[in-house]
Amino acid sequence: MQSLLCIMDNIIDLNKLELGTHVYDFQLDSAYLSGIEKSELLGGNVTVKAELDLRPASMLLHVWVDGTVQVTCDRCLDSMDIAMSADDDMEIESDAQSIDLNWLAYELIVVNLPIVHFHNPGDCNPQMDALLQQHLRSTLAEPENAS
Repeated sequence: MQSLLCIMDNIIDLNKLELGTHVYDFQLDSAYLSGIEKSELLGGNVTVKAELDLRPASMLLHVWVDGTVQVTCDRCLDSMDIAMSADDDMEIESDAQSIDLNWLAYELIVVNLPIVHFHNPGDCNPQMDALLQQHLRSTLAEPENAS
């Protein structure tokens, strides 16, 4: 159950929650994702589901993200979409006062991005691809004999 008194802008006030399971569903859109300073994300639309299990001695949070994010292609520098689906369990510290679900979902997205982002073959910007091909070496040079 989602209590509107306990959540504002996807920040959960833990002091107002009763023991039990609490479920939260929301979207992270391009406005949020592209608004994070120094982020590699250009935008996107990601569905987030979070389930908080609040017990007397512990708090467990399971977060799922599913959707698409936009990043810059490392090869042609154009924008590209990456499908994103990930989940994680985390234990919340007992002295925590609140949980920012937006930020936790963002971190889950970023941690699960591929290290290198590039279009499928043939999908890169053709002008940049042609320029790149002009500067690629086609064979490795033989090392000079040092004798």
